[in-house]
Amino acid sequence: METGKIKILKFLTSFDIGGTERHVVNLVRGLDRSKFDVSLACLRRQGPFLKDIERLDIPVEEYSLGSFRSRRAFQEMFRCARWIRANRVQIVHTYGFYSNVFGIPAAKLGGASYVIGSIRDTLEFPLVQSAVHKLVGRFADAIFVNADVIRQGLIAKGYKGAKINVVKNGVDLTRFARKDESGKLRQEFGLYPTAPMIVVLSRLSKVKGIDYFLEAAATVAKRFEEARFLIVGDFKDDPGYKATLKRQAIRLGLGRRVIFTGFRLDVQDILSEATMSVLPCHAGEGLSNAILEAMAAGLPVVATTVGGNPELVADGRTGLLVPPRDPGALANAMSLLLADPRKAQGFGAAGKHRVETEFSLERMVHDTEHFYLRALNRDSGQPEKDREAYPEAEVENGRRRYRKIDFPPAR
Repeated sequence: METGKIKILKFLTSFDIGGTERHVVNLVRGLDRSKFDVSLACLRRQGPFLKDIERLDIPVEEYSLGSFRSRRAFQEMFRCARWIRANRVQIVHTYGFYSNVFGIPAAKLGGASYVIGSIRDTLEFPLVQSAVHKLVGRFADAIFVNADVIRQGLIAKGYKGAKINVVKNGVDLTRFARKDESGKLRQEFGLYPTAPMIVVLSRLSKVKGIDYFLEAAATVAKRFEEARFLIVGDFKDDPGYKATLKRQAIRLGLGRRVIFTGFRLDVQDILSEATMSVLPCHAGEGLSNAILEAMAAGLPVVATTVGGNPELVADGRTGLLVPPRDPGALANAMSLLLADPRKAQGFGAAGKHRVETEFSLERMVHDTEHFYLRALNRDSGQPEKDREAYPEAEVENGRRRYRKIDFPPAR
C-alpha cells in the first residue's frame, strides 16, 4: 500500500458565490492535509471565494476557453492533461457541467488514477448539452450527487446507477454557534427591533421563483403590517432581472418593505436576526445550502417541493413545504408561522437538531475522505467502525433518510 499523500485536483468553473463553490471551499478547508495534497483548477479565476482559497495557500490553475468549440479549448484541455501528468495527480474531482465536460477528458488524458464528476442540481439542459454531459460522464469512474432525487433522475436518463454516489452537503456549525442579538443588521436595514424579518437566500435567477415570493409577500404584508422581506443575493450575468424584480415590488405596493441586499458574506449574521427563511424555487434545485444554513441557525423554513428540498425540510416538523409557482400557498405558509411564533420556534429547534445530527460539515468531509481513500485502496481497513461512527443507512417508507454512499471496490 502506498503511504504518500494523495494528490487531488478539484476543478470548478469559477469562485463566484454559489452553493457548489461554497461546498468546495468548505471541503478543501476540512480535508486532512496529512493525507491529501490538494490543488484547484478553474475556467475563470474570479469570484469572492478565490480569496478563501488563496488564504489556504492552495495553488489554482486557470484554463480560459472562450468557447468549447474553439481551437483554444482543445489546447487548454491538453495543457491541463499535461499538468495532471507532470504533477502526478491521482484523483481529479470536477464540479458542474462546464467543469465536467472540460475536466473529465483532461483527467483521462493526463492519466489520473480516479476521476469523479459532480452533478449538484436538477437543471434541465438543452438536448445537445445533455447528451454531451452524459457521454462525458461515462468516462468518469464515479459521479457524486448531493441529493437522492438527482441520483434517481440521472438513472432515469440512462446513467449507470453503480457509478452514482450520494454525499449530501454539510454545514459548518461553528458559524451558527452563537446568536447575534445586537440588532446591528436591523439597524443597517432600517428595521424596527420587533419587525418580523423574512429572508430569501438566493441568487437572482428566474428559476429561484423570486417573483412568486414577491406576490406572496404582498399578501403577507396586508396581514402583518410590520413584516419585512430581505432578498439576499444577486446575479451579475443578468442585471436587468434584478431591476424587473424591483419594479414588481413597487407595483405590488411593497415599497420599503422589500430590501434587495445584494451579495453578502455575513449570511450567518443575517440569519441570526431573521424570523424565517423562504426558498420559493420552481426548478433546478439540488440540496440547498440556503435551507441547511437556515436550519443550522434555528430558523423555520418554508420551501417548495422542488429538487432535494423535501429531503431537508420535514413538512410540519422543521418547516413547511408548498407547491412551486403557487404564491397563495407560499403566503399561507409564511402567515401560519408568523401567527404562531411557538410553532415557528419549535420548527426551528427541530431543524437545528436535524442539521447537527445529519448534515454537519465534519460528516460530509469524512464521507468524502473515506471515498477518496477507498478509491485508491488506501482506506483504513475498518469500514464497519467508520460506519458505526457515521451511520449512513438509508431508511425508506417516510422515515428519516440518512446519507448513502457506495464505496468503490478495492483495486
